[in-house]
Amino acid sequence: MKKIILAIDGMTCSACSNGLEKYLNKQNGVINASVNLVMANATIEFDDKILDKAKLEEFVKQAGFKSLGEFKEIKLESKSKSEKVKFIVFTVLAIILMYVSMGHMINLPTLEIINMHTHAVNYAMTLFVLTIAFIIYGFDILKNGYKNLIHRTPNMDTLVGIGVISSFIYSLYGMYMIIQGNHSYTMNLYFESASIVIYFIKLGRYIDGISKDKTKEAISKLVKITPETATIKTDEGEKQVTLDEVKKGDIVISKPGEKIAVDGEIILGKAHLDESFITGESKPVSKEVGAKVIAGSMNYDGYIEYRAERIGKESTISEIVKLVVEASNTKPPIAKIADKVSGYFVPTVMVIAIIAFIVYLIFNTFNVALETFVTVLVVACPCSLGLATPLAVVVSEGLCASNGILVKKSEVLETAQKIDTIVFDKTGTLTYGKLKVSEVLNYSDIEDKKLLQLVASIESKGTHPIGKAFTDFVEENKIKLLDVEKFENIAGHGIVGTIQNEEIIIGNAKILEKYQIENNHLDAEKTLAEKGNSIVYVAKENKVIALIGVNDIIRENAKEVIDSLNKNKIQTIMLTGDNSKVAEKIAEQIGITRVISNVLPSEKANMIKKLKEENKFVMMCGDGINDSPALANADIGVSVNSGTDIAMDSSDVILTRNSLKSITDLIHISKRTIRNIKQNLFWAFFYNMLMIPIAIGVLKPIGISINPMIASIAMVISSITVILNALRLRSIKL
Repeated sequence: MKKIILAIDGMTCSACSNGLEKYLNKQNGVINASVNLVMANATIEFDDKILDKAKLEEFVKQAGFKSLGEFKEIKLESKSKSEKVKFIVFTVLAIILMYVSMGHMINLPTLEIINMHTHAVNYAMTLFVLTIAFIIYGFDILKNGYKNLIHRTPNMDTLVGIGVISSFIYSLYGMYMIIQGNHSYTMNLYFESASIVIYFIKLGRYIDGISKDKTKEAISKLVKITPETATIKTDEGEKQVTLDEVKKGDIVISKPGEKIAVDGEIILGKAHLDESFITGESKPVSKEVGAKVIAGSMNYDGYIEYRAERIGKESTISEIVKLVVEASNTKPPIAKIADKVSGYFVPTVMVIAIIAFIVYLIFNTFNVALETFVTVLVVACPCSLGLATPLAVVVSEGLCASNGILVKKSEVLETAQKIDTIVFDKTGTLTYGKLKVSEVLNYSDIEDKKLLQLVASIESKGTHPIGKAFTDFVEENKIKLLDVEKFENIAGHGIVGTIQNEEIIIGNAKILEKYQIENNHLDAEKTLAEKGNSIVYVAKENKVIALIGVNDIIRENAKEVIDSLNKNKIQTIMLTGDNSKVAEKIAEQIGITRVISNVLPSEKANMIKKLKEENKFVMMCGDGINDSPALANADIGVSVNSGTDIAMDSSDVILTRNSLKSITDLIHISKRTIRNIKQNLFWAFFYNMLMIPIAIGVLKPIGISINPMIASIAMVISSITVILNALRLRSIKL
C-alpha cells in the first residue's frame, strides 16, 4: 500500500471535491481517497500492485479535473497585477451594463442613442456586446459546469452555467425579435442577469482565494522557516547551492546570523542555536561537535560545519508540514453531515429549479418561469456548505502547528473537546525524564564508583530514561564504560548484563521476584521513596548488593496544567511503572488525585481499555516509546516528544515543544473549532433553507421576491459569512 497527495486543479465548490472523492473511492485499487477543497489536493491510499501515479492522475482527469502532479508545497494564490486589472475593468463594465439596462428605472439620464424605447436595436446590441465580454470573462465557469455535468458530477459551476446559458439564449432570441421589429421584447432581455451573475461569482472567487490563503498562512510560514540556499564545503572551497542541490553526507557551513539549511550533525565548531520554532525553548541552545541540528534553526554566534543527514522531504520541518497537510486532508465526523448533504445538493436544486419552471410555465408567463428557474439555480450555494468544515480545520491545524501541537488526524479536533479523563505517564511526561543519581545504599565490598560503572555499562545498552541517569554520571565523572558480553531487557522489570563473566541484575522490586532473590531491604526502599526517589535494585550472585535512588525533575507548568484540568472537571490519572511511594509523592506535588503504580507497559493499555469501558473519553499522554500500546488504545494518544522524533512517532498528537500546557491549548482549540464549524454549518443550512423558497416565489404574496442578480449577491454574501467566521479562529489566544 502507498499514499500520495496530488495537487488538483478545477475544484470550485464542495460538490466538486465530493464528486471527485466519490469517483476515486469507486476505483479498483484505491483503498481510501480524501479530497480537500481548501488545500486543493487529494490524499489517496492505493494498492501499488494495481495502480501507479499515472493511473491515479487519469482517474482525476476522467472525473473532470486536472492533476498538477504530486503536492509538494503550499502555494498561496497571490493575485497577479493583470488579474487585478482585469477585475477592475469588469467592475467598470458591470456598472456600465447596470446603468444601460436599469438606469431608466430610477430616472437616471440615459444616452438617446441607446434608449430602449427610441433605439431598441442599439439598446439590445449594446447589452449583447457587453454580455459577450462577460461570457469570455466567465468562460472557465461555463466550461467547468459543462464538463462536470458530462462526467455526472454536477457542481456549483453547473448550476450557474445552466442559468447563464438559459438567460443568454433566451435574450438572443429576444434580440432577434427586436431586430425583426418586435420592440416589445426589450422588456424580455436578460443579458444583464447573465453578465452580473458571472461578475458576482468571479467576485466571490476573488475574495475566496484571498481568504483561503489566509487560512493557510500558519502552515505556509512553516515552509518558509528553512533558507533557500546553503553553503557547502568542497575541495575547491566554499560553494553556495540551492537546498535541492544539498546531498546526504555533504559538509554544510553555517556562520553567525545564518539559518541551518538541513538536518545534520555538527563535526566542527560550536554555536548557540535558536530552535524555538520546534521546541518552544526561547533561550538559544548551545551546540557543539556531535550535537544534532535542525533545519530552520538560527545560528546566533558561532561558526559550525555539519554533515547533512536528513534533506528534502526527510527533514524535520518537512515532516511537520507533511503531517499538517495530511491531517487537514482527513475529515472530522462532523464533516460527514455536510458531505452527505452536498452530495445530493446540486441534483436536488436542479430538480427544484425544473419543477419551478414547469409550474410557472403552466400558471404564468415564460419570462417569469425562466427568471425563477435561473434565480433558483444561482441562489443555491453549495460553496458555503462545503467550506464550513475544511476552512475551520485548516485554520485550526495551522494554529496548532504554529504552537508546537502536531495533530495527525483532524478527527482529533472534534474528539479533544469531549475528553473527560487524561492519563499521564510519569517519567518523561509529568517529569522531564532527566534523572540524576541522588543516593547509593551499597551493601557490597565494591566501591561506589566501581558499582556505578558496572550499572552504567549495562544501562547504556537499554532505552529506559532511568539508564540516562547512570550514563550521565559516568560522563560527568569521566569514568570509562566496560564491555557488556550479554544483555537482556525484561520489559517492566529491568535489565540483565554480563561483565567479566559476572551476571548483574538491575531493576525494580519485581525483577527480584522473577529471579527469586530475597528482598531484605524494604525499609530502605521506603526511606528512599519517601524522599521522592525512583528505586533501582542491583543484584549479583542471587543477592541484593545495592539500592540506588534516582531523582527526577517535575515539568515546568505541570501543576498549573493539572489545576486547570481539574477546574474544568477533567479527571487526571497518573499511570506509572514506578513504585507507589514515589508516584504518590509527585502526584501530591502537582495535584493529581488518582495514582495507578507498579504497572507494566502491557498493563497500561489494559488500564486505558477499562477506563473506556466505563464510557470515559480518554486521552493518554506519554513519551511515545514505552507507552505506544496505551497511546494506541486511547481515544487520543498524545506524546511529549522532541521535534526530531516526529517521523517515528505513532501517537495521534505530538507536542514538539515538550510543554504540558499544549494539552490545555489543544482542548481549547478543539472547543473553539467545533463551535465554529457548527456555526458555519448552521449559517450555510439556514441560508439555503431561506433563500431557495424565496427564489421559488413562496414569499411573493407578501411582496418579497428576488431576481438572478440579487440571488448572485446573496450567494456571495453567504460564502463570505462562512469564510469570515472561520478566519476568526486565527485570533484564538493561547
